[in-house]
Amino acid sequence: MTSEALVTETAASSSKGRPAKKSKKSGGPGLFARIALFLRQVIGELKKVVTPTRKELINYTLVVLVFVIIVMGIVTVLDLGFGRAVLWIFGGSKSLEQ
Repeated sequence: MTSEALVTETAASSSKGRPAKKSKKSGGPGLFARIALFLRQVIGELKKVVTPTRKELINYTLVVLVFVIIVMGIVTVLDLGFGRAVLWIFGGSKSLEQ
């Protein structure tokens, strides 16, 4: 096999041309058929949903509230720390009523 034949085969096998445009009549489902399929899939997924029991719901709510309180505490401490650091760096001890 010559190097010219090798290059030609390689170039032919790895062509990166754009794919042909699809015609409007591709034979696929129409607009209303796609909407109906989507609605059937939504209904199928909603049938899989399991609602939590009262005990689970209370437990989930408490977990979320505790997490929010912890994050609020962290943000408050960071805010106070950064505020004091900025006042210390830029000399915020001067009064504004001069």
